[in-house]
Amino acid sequence: MKNLEKLLTTKARVVRVIYVSSYIPRCCGIATYTKDLTNAINLLNPYALAEIMVLNREVEKLEYPWEVKYKIEQDNLSTYLQAAEYINHSGANLVCLEHEFGLFGGNNGEYILPFIESLKIPLVTALHTVVGNATSGEGEILKRLIKKSVAVTVMLEKVKIKLVTDYGIPGEKVVTIPHGTPDLPYSPTTAYKKKRNLSGRLILGNINLLAPSRGVEYSLEAVSLIAKKYPNVLYFVIGQTHPVYARINGESYRNFLKKKVKKLGIERNVKFINEYLSLEELTNWLKTIDFYITAYLDPEQAASGALAYAVGAGKCCISTPYLYAREILAEGRGVLVPFHDPQAIAYSVIDLWNNPDKKTTMEKKAYQYGRLMTWPNVAFQYLELFRTVLDADVLNHKND
Repeated sequence: MKNLEKLLTTKARVVRVIYVSSYIPRCCGIATYTKDLTNAINLLNPYALAEIMVLNREVEKLEYPWEVKYKIEQDNLSTYLQAAEYINHSGANLVCLEHEFGLFGGNNGEYILPFIESLKIPLVTALHTVVGNATSGEGEILKRLIKKSVAVTVMLEKVKIKLVTDYGIPGEKVVTIPHGTPDLPYSPTTAYKKKRNLSGRLILGNINLLAPSRGVEYSLEAVSLIAKKYPNVLYFVIGQTHPVYARINGESYRNFLKKKVKKLGIERNVKFINEYLSLEELTNWLKTIDFYITAYLDPEQAASGALAYAVGAGKCCISTPYLYAREILAEGRGVLVPFHDPQAIAYSVIDLWNNPDKKTTMEKKAYQYGRLMTWPNVAFQYLELFRTVLDADVLNHKND
């Protein structure tokens, strides 16, 4: 019994990690992702809470929470080198870099390269985008990132295959860890609709930072077709305009969509909610929506936090066949429709609304799959990866 007590009281290996990423309160999918991921890892690794090194844009004048220990100014190369020096003297065990090209300064985000080359502790890189052309400028940056990293993570098996076949990366260096989701109960929409005075209505929605790549105009055209059969249909376009897009183009895309609503005569069937939602608000909306629609236009899009959350909530999802959707909605977990095809979106909604048993079966398949993607599961996989990397690093030093 004493040995058992000793085992139960033995602490798991503490890992001190510095995460390099955008971060809340910045309105950015990767900022939210990093907050959710580190919250979950902190529960498993409470003796060394996550430290954040944030990619900052001075123009936004953000006030960051306490866990942000250092700021890298996105377009100031010297701050990248200073940040690497800070890390090397920090006592941290490992750096986890959340990589997306738009986060970093220089051509194709090249400022991140002197930063990683200056690091003296192990680097794990989470790739949020893998470009199709390995010989492009962005592709060459990815190759250098991967070469420096002791491990890289991707969210899809298909992306791992691409790295191995197109980039020549050893398969053992790439680890597939899914996008995380909140651990939500499976629940019908009835009670949540009632709270919003939406009882009896057919509710469609998407929750995103708004930009032309989302393809919302095709969903609007689908709504005009659905409304002919179900005049009570209501489509919520939820989310503020993407800050990067808005700085250059203002609200041009949102205004384009509003004009389209008027032209289609569906003013009573569409509502815009121009807000960046908290996690609580986001999950409450997911529980209200009957059909979650992503009509994204980029076939190579390899991640979508919005779609991941919808699947995790057990929503009936209808999506264009971009890379992430093809994998996450496979095997009857959702419906894939062609790009630029509002008729296909409308047909899918009408078919499933007319066949509630078919719709419920699809929702349950999505929800069951989503149990593998909850943040506790994702955090456990990341922490195990970090510990494995550090164990291998210790072994390598012993053999040197």
